[in-house]
Amino acid sequence: MNEARNDGSGRRLTWLLTSSAASHLGDGIGKVALPLLATTLTRDPVLIAGLSATQFLPWLLFAAVAGALVDRIDRRRAMIVANTARAAAVGTLAVLVAFGGMTIWLVYLTALVIGTAETIADSAANALIPAVVGDGSLDAANSKLQACEIVGQTFLGGPVGSLTFALFAALPFILNSAGFAIAAAVLLGLAGTYRAKAETPVKPAKLRTELADGLRWLRGHALLLRLVVVAGLLSLVSELAQAQLVLYALEDLHLSDATYGLFAFVGGIGGLLGAGVAPRLVRATGRRVVVVGGIVCCAAGFGGMGLVRSPVAGAALFGLFAAAVVAVNVVLATARHTLVPGELLGRVLGVWRTVVWGAIPLGALLGGVLTEALGTAARTFAVSGLAMLLIAGFAAVALRRFSLDDKSDSAAALTHQDPGL
Repeated sequence: MNEARNDGSGRRLTWLLTSSAASHLGDGIGKVALPLLATTLTRDPVLIAGLSATQFLPWLLFAAVAGALVDRIDRRRAMIVANTARAAAVGTLAVLVAFGGMTIWLVYLTALVIGTAETIADSAANALIPAVVGDGSLDAANSKLQACEIVGQTFLGGPVGSLTFALFAALPFILNSAGFAIAAAVLLGLAGTYRAKAETPVKPAKLRTELADGLRWLRGHALLLRLVVVAGLLSLVSELAQAQLVLYALEDLHLSDATYGLFAFVGGIGGLLGAGVAPRLVRATGRRVVVVGGIVCCAAGFGGMGLVRSPVAGAALFGLFAAAVVAVNVVLATARHTLVPGELLGRVLGVWRTVVWGAIPLGALLGGVLTEALGTAARTFAVSGLAMLLIAGFAAVALRRFSLDDKSDSAAALTHQDPGL
C-alpha cells in the first residue's frame, strides 16, 4: 500500500482536490478554446473530429505504460512533472496564437503533447485516491474528484474559455497554462510518500513484465473485465457525438462562439448534480442499477439532442447526459479502487484507460465521418443515443450475476474464468 504518514487524510485529500481543481479549470478552458481555434482554421468535420482524436490518442498509445510507471515512481512527483510539462506546452501555444503563427497541424501537435502528459497526471491522480482517503469513503472521494473535474472543465472552464477566446484568441491558452502551473505548485504542499508498495516485497521486474502482470490480473477478474468492456463501448459511442459538439452548437443550434461556452456550462451543472447524487443513488439502489440506469439516461440525453433544434432543450438534454455519465464514472472508479490491489492499481488503470480512453480517438473519427455522411451533427447525436440503448442492454445482461456491492461476490469474481461476457 502507499504510505503517507505526515498529514491527516482529510488534509491530504484537500491538497489533491485543490490541485485537481486548478488543473481541470485550465484544462476546461483549453478544451473549449482548442476546438474554437480549430474552427477558425477549418470547418471540415473530419478535421474537427481529428482534433478530438488527437487529444485522446496518447491514451491508446501510452496509457498502459503510464500506469506501469505510476506503480514504480512517487505518484505526487509524477503529477508535478506532468502538470509542469502541460503548462509549458500550452504556454508555447499561447505565444504562437498571439503572433498569428497557427496552422491546424500545430493545433494537432499541441493537443498530442498535452494528451501525452495527461496520461501520467490523470493516472497518478486516480491512483492517489486510496492513499489520501485512508479509511474514508471511496464513493464520496471519487464524487468530489468528479465534481472538481466537472466544475473546472465545464461549469467554469467552458464559459471562461469561450468568452476569453472571443476577446483575445491567446488569452484562454494563457489561463490554461497558468492552471496547470498552479496545479503543480499546490502539490508541493501534499506531504508524505506516495510510491506503491506491495504487501510482500519483490524484486523489481522489467517494465514489460509489469505491464503483463496488470493485463493478466484484469483478464482473470470476471467482474472488472465486464466493467471495462461496458466502459469502453460507452466511451466509443459517446465520442461519436461529443467530438461533433462544437459543430452541433454552432451549426445546428446556431450559437455564437461566446454562447457555446454557456451551452457547455449547462452540461457542467448536470455533471455536478450527477457527482452530488451518485453516492446517494448507490446507497438507495446499488451500483449495478446506477451503471445500467445511467447509461439509459445517457442515451436519452444524446438521442434527444439529435431530435431538437432549441438551444434550451439541447442544453437541458446535454445536462442530463452529463449527470448520468458522471454517476456511472463514480461507480466505475470506486469499483477499481475497491477491487484492485494497491500495488497493481496503476497498471490495471493503465490497461483500463488504454481500452476506455483509447476508444475515444476511434469514436471521434467515426463521428466525423458519420456527420459528413449524414449531413448534420444532430443526426450523429441521434445515432449515438440509439447505440447507448444497446449498450445499456448489454450491461444489464453482462452484470446480472454481480452485485458490485457485495465484497465477497467481487472477490469470487477474481478467480471466475469466463471467456464470454
